[in-house]
Amino acid sequence: MFLDRLFGQLSKDIGIDLGTANTLVYVKDKGIVINEPSVVAINNRTEEILAVGDEARKMMGKTPAHITAIKPLRDGVISDFEVTEKMLKYFINKTHRKEHRAFVPRPRIIIGLPMEVTEVERKAVEDATLSAGAREVFLIEEPMAAAIGARIPIHEPHGFMIVDVGGGTTEIAVISLGGIVTKKSLPIAGDEFNESILNFVRENFNILIGEPTAENAKIRIGSVLPTKEIHEYIIRGRNLLDGLPTETVITNAQIREAILPSINAIVENIINTLESTPPELAADIHERGIYLAGGGALLHGLDKLISLKTKVPVTIVDDPLTTVARGTGLLLEDMELLHRVRLPSSMD
Repeated sequence: MFLDRLFGQLSKDIGIDLGTANTLVYVKDKGIVINEPSVVAINNRTEEILAVGDEARKMMGKTPAHITAIKPLRDGVISDFEVTEKMLKYFINKTHRKEHRAFVPRPRIIIGLPMEVTEVERKAVEDATLSAGAREVFLIEEPMAAAIGARIPIHEPHGFMIVDVGGGTTEIAVISLGGIVTKKSLPIAGDEFNESILNFVRENFNILIGEPTAENAKIRIGSVLPTKEIHEYIIRGRNLLDGLPTETVITNAQIREAILPSINAIVENIINTLESTPPELAADIHERGIYLAGGGALLHGLDKLISLKTKVPVTIVDDPLTTVARGTGLLLEDMELLHRVRLPSSMD
C-alpha cells in the first residue's frame, strides 16, 4: 500500500487514445507527449518486440519471414492481447522516460474505447492496461471523450451530435445532459478507406501496393467531392502480371471512386441516427450543427458532403486527430466528471 501511494504521487496520470491507427498519450500538466502508429514489430523466433510505433510502421511490408509488423488492434478493440499489453507498457515507460524518472511507473490511466465494445472486450483492455503497469484504469466512450476534448458543454440540457471518424471505427453519438442518447458505431473508417484504395489499384491497374502507400495517396490527394482541379499521386508496387516492380499515377477522382461506398455508408448512418433522435434534441442539432472529429475529418470535402446530405451545418473541431486524447486529459483534471461519464468497470 505504501509503495502504491508513493508511486501514485510520483507517477504522472495519463490519458490514452488507444486507436487502431495511432496511439496518443496525454500526460497530466504536459499535454500530448506521444502520437505514434499502433504498430508492433515482433521477432517470430524469439517473441521479442523489436520496435513499436514509428519505427515499427517503417517496417510494414518490408520484413523478412521471421519478423512481423502488426497492428494489435482491429476496429478499435484488442485483437492480440499480449502484443497490445507490450505496446501499452512501451508507451507508458516511454512517457515516464520523457519525464526523466528512474522508477517503475504506476499511473492512473484513462482510455477511450468505441461505444459498442462488449464486456469481454472492455475487460481485455482493462487487464492489458493493468498488466502494462497502471494502478487504476478508467474507460470512457470515444465520442464522449471527443466531445469533452472539443470543449462541447456536454452537461447542458441541449443536444449535440459528434461524429468521430477514426482508423478502425466511426462513432456517431448524440449527447445531452452528460450522457449519450442515441448512438451508432461502425467498423468503417480510415483503415477501410485504405483497403478500398488498395483493392481499386489491384483491380484497375493490376498492381499490388501496401497499406502505407494507399494511406499516403488518401492523405495527399483524397477527396469525397468532385473538384475542378485534377490531382495526381505516383504509386509504386508489384505488377501482378509479371511480378516486377512498377509504378503508375492515380488521380483524386479515382481515390474518390474507391472510397465513396464507405463514405456513403457513414453518411447514411449519420442520417439514421438523426432520424432516431428525440425531436427536441434534433432541433438543437439543427441549430448547433454536427461536430466532426478524428483523422477522417481531415478528408477533403467530408464535412461539406455530410452537411449537403443532412441539411445540417458541420463543424470540424480544432485539431481533430487529437480530440479524444485531449478529452481524456481534461478528465484527468476533473475526477468528478470522470466518474459521471466513465464506463462500468469489471472491478466495480
